[in-house]
Amino acid sequence: MKKSKVYFTKNISSQGLINLYNAVGKKLEGKVAVKVHSGEPGGNNYVKPNMMKDLVHLVKGTIVECNTAYHGKRDFTADHEKALKDHGFYNIANVDIMDSEGEEKLPVRNGKHLKFNLVGTHLKNYDSMLMLSHFKGHAMGGFGGALKNMSIGVASRNGKANIHSAGKTCNPDLLWSSLPEQDYFLESMAEADSTIIDFFKGNMVFIDCMINLSIDCDCDSHPEEPCMKDIGLLASLDPVALDKACMDLVEHSDDPGRDHFMERVNSRNGKHTIEYAEKIGLGTQNYQLIDIDK
Repeated sequence: MKKSKVYFTKNISSQGLINLYNAVGKKLEGKVAVKVHSGEPGGNNYVKPNMMKDLVHLVKGTIVECNTAYHGKRDFTADHEKALKDHGFYNIANVDIMDSEGEEKLPVRNGKHLKFNLVGTHLKNYDSMLMLSHFKGHAMGGFGGALKNMSIGVASRNGKANIHSAGKTCNPDLLWSSLPEQDYFLESMAEADSTIIDFFKGNMVFIDCMINLSIDCDCDSHPEEPCMKDIGLLASLDPVALDKACMDLVEHSDDPGRDHFMERVNSRNGKHTIEYAEKIGLGTQNYQLIDIDK
């Protein structure tokens, strides 16, 4: 089976991100969306704007985000814009809340749970996407990386409810009474991923930042402190291989916080997202890890 290439560096810096992007060898063309996690106010583990600034400028990118389904300080556009400003994203590039003017449906091909994915109408304004993700734990998905950032992250507010409920509801107010079996939610994330991959037709680059390794997502306003030391930065054209490589680096680590991190992943059956994404053809778990520092 052909292996996907995953590039790795321990150089956790703006230059490290640029080195990774250049190593992947895919130049993103046209209008480039840079999908980040803006970070729920109160939390501080998200990837900081100053670290990504040079890479965003290199690709002439626009920082993009979408509103949250849960009630917090990023569920509506005005509050979300304030969070992005307070966290410094407006200081490095143009910023776009993609569902600020509505949403539209992207069809899910042969979906088991989802018939469509709801995304912001502004998605159609972009030709390419740089998926710049923070790899960490997640209270519902077990972990968050490229696959989570591309599904929940790119979905509109109602689209997030659709994914979390495995297609039961698109109403965020009904979400918490409509939660499905855990694996159905994980599989729905992968099905939503398929629509974004179809939309951009290969014009995507995926980067995972293995820093601030908390068991909690950046959507948590009071996340647990990181339980592991920073590992590095990884990039690939294959989001399945990328998230799998990150998971393996955690599992094979001798860091004393590894077991705590993996308890979060395993208690939510988090690796099933990777497995199902491979099953529906989004990539492969078979990868070659290439250390660009050597």
